[in-house]
Amino acid sequence: MRVAVVGGGWAGIAAAVALARDGAEVTVFEAARTLGGRARRVTLEGIDLDNGQHILVGAYRAVLGAMRTVGADAGALLVRLPLDFAIVGRFRLRAPRLPAPLHLLAGLLRAHGLTVRERLLVVRFMLTMAARGYRLRADTAASALLAAHGQLGPPTDYLWAPLCVAALNTPLPAASAQVLMNVVRDTLGAERAASDLLLPRRDLSALFPEPGARFVEARGGRVLTGRRVARVTPAADGIAIDGERHDAAILACAPPHAAQLLARNALLPEERARLEALAFEPIYTCYLQYPPAVGLPQPMLGLADSLLHWVFDRGALDGRRGLLAAVVSARGAHEALERGEFALAAHRELARLVPRLPAPEWSRVIAERRATFSCTPGLDRPGNATALPRLILAGDYTASDYPATLEGAVRSGLAAARLALAASRTA
Repeated sequence: MRVAVVGGGWAGIAAAVALARDGAEVTVFEAARTLGGRARRVTLEGIDLDNGQHILVGAYRAVLGAMRTVGADAGALLVRLPLDFAIVGRFRLRAPRLPAPLHLLAGLLRAHGLTVRERLLVVRFMLTMAARGYRLRADTAASALLAAHGQLGPPTDYLWAPLCVAALNTPLPAASAQVLMNVVRDTLGAERAASDLLLPRRDLSALFPEPGARFVEARGGRVLTGRRVARVTPAADGIAIDGERHDAAILACAPPHAAQLLARNALLPEERARLEALAFEPIYTCYLQYPPAVGLPQPMLGLADSLLHWVFDRGALDGRRGLLAAVVSARGAHEALERGEFALAAHRELARLVPRLPAPEWSRVIAERRATFSCTPGLDRPGNATALPRLILAGDYTASDYPATLEGAVRSGLAAARLALAASRTA
């Protein structure tokens, strides 16, 4: 059985690995030279960086399982830290090593930056959502749900809003309350280890996409980088990719590219309409190289009343001492800044955090303008299956409980692989 995968991001490689493991002959077509899609290594002026500072959590079972399948050692590639959520100078939530849900309740009741009343309100909200199975009668804006449960002020400012922008990459007033609750259910509301932070020690391509490609190639598959697909057309009992017939094909490229391919070949108008209706949110990452003595008290810190949302100490992760990564998630006024202006503004914000911070030796700004889809209430996301059973969609944007995360991408890739195998076997 021959299956084509168009796109070598996390969803595409997850699909390719699952197919190769089950004996399919897989060909991956990736337009870029580096695997990983919107979570990949980039080289700027000879310096290897990531195109965005992504994190994982212990609840990412699909990602961790896929890494195990391809022999990528999560213990060596990821730093696992118990939940320690800090907004500099404002808030800190540390979960002790207790069985769930006691770990979270104890952490919330001892959280710094909230009054006793605010802590109790957060605990009551969590217990209420847990009793409802984290399901809402109808989706709404996350800010409306939180307001209805007395979470305004510091609980929202220092806990829920940062969590929302970190997980959904969508501002709280525009974000889906149901998807936010899904994230809370599987992290804060699950077993203790599910809320652990998993921070990459290596670049994002090395975590899974490149080991996944080696896994596919070792089983007779092909992973073609620098190979942009122009035509996807139905063929006799299959799908043709640029004229080459396959038993099935998975479109695992970004939604705009998938929509372009479908439009170019007049395929699947309903699916294409859903793809074209998606809106997107950016992620801006500014890397600043300081002298090796510069570091942070924790590998990851949140900031309040700042242009920046997060700052990461890469020296504490991958050993590049003095390298800080400053991140702004979702849309905002920062998009109007030139890259040099953004780097200068990021340095000024970091100078408030690190005493006597010297000027950076160099800086690089990476703007992923379509980093994720806007995760809004009631969003009509396309499914994996299409009206052509042998043509399947994959990506973090496809219909699921999850927002645009690495876990969502891998889950979608695995689901697409199952559909491709079933379509080929039952034809």
